[in-house]
Order: sequence, then structure tokens, then C-alpha cells
Amino acid sequence: MSRVKIDEPENYLFSAKITTRITDLNYGGHVGNDRIFAFMHDARVQFLKSLGYESELDIDGLGNIQTDAAISYKAEVFAHEELAIEIGIKDLNKYGCDFVYRFKKLDGKIAAIGKTGIIFFDYEKRKIANMPESFQKKIE
Repeated sequence: MSRVKIDEPENYLFSAKITTRITDLNYGGHVGNDRIFAFMHDARVQFLKSLGYESELDIDGLGNIQTDAAISYKAEVFAHEELAIEIGIKDLNKYGCDFVYRFKKLDGKIAAIGKTGIIFFDYEKRKIANMPESFQKKIE
């Protein structure tokens, strides 16, 4: 069976801190996959705020839509662990890019690598839009 392979960026641009909670655990006693996706979303919002955007729905007048997502798990994460979620950007194109998330435990061990593809979207016109030039400059 083939495995998900996520190519990492050369540089990570931002790091968010998240502490897991007891409610993040699944029946296996470790953080559930649904929570990893939620942590990716939270880290992405923190990253966008660090760039000066107050909302994912207003990046220079446009919103964004997630087109795909993937996670490759490397180690278990348990309750009350602090994680650094580093964010980098890959595969820029006319309409969007990939956000890559590297989950690091305090001991430096990689817990997971995730990716979300995003495209920019004009919610008023209900159409895909070009990536704003000012956003591209901030992430390059």
C-alpha cells in the first residue's frame, strides 16, 4: 500500500504553539487525526494573523478555500503535550498554494507532517480568484 508523502518546504516561516487537551484524545489514548486537522487550521489562522490578516475570509478582499488535505503521522501525541506547529509554503500557483505543517514535540521529535492546498476565492462572485500579489510578496 502506498503512503502519503508530503514534500517539505526549504524554510518554515512561522511557528504556532498548541498544548493538547484530554479532550483531544481518541479511544487509542493519543491525539486523534481529526484534532490534527483542527490544529492545522488553528495554526494557519495564527499564521495569517501574523501577516496582518484578521480573517481567512479577508485576505486583501478575498477568502480562501481548502482544496485538499493530507497528514503523515510520525509519532504519537498525548494529552497536555506542547507542540510547535511550523508552517511553510510550497507549490505557489496563480490561484493558491500549499501550506505545509510540521508538528514538533518539545524533545524535537517530529510528530506529524501535514499539508493543505488552498485557493483564493471571491465569495461575492462565488468564483476562484488569483492569489493577491500582496499576499504572495508576504510569503516569498
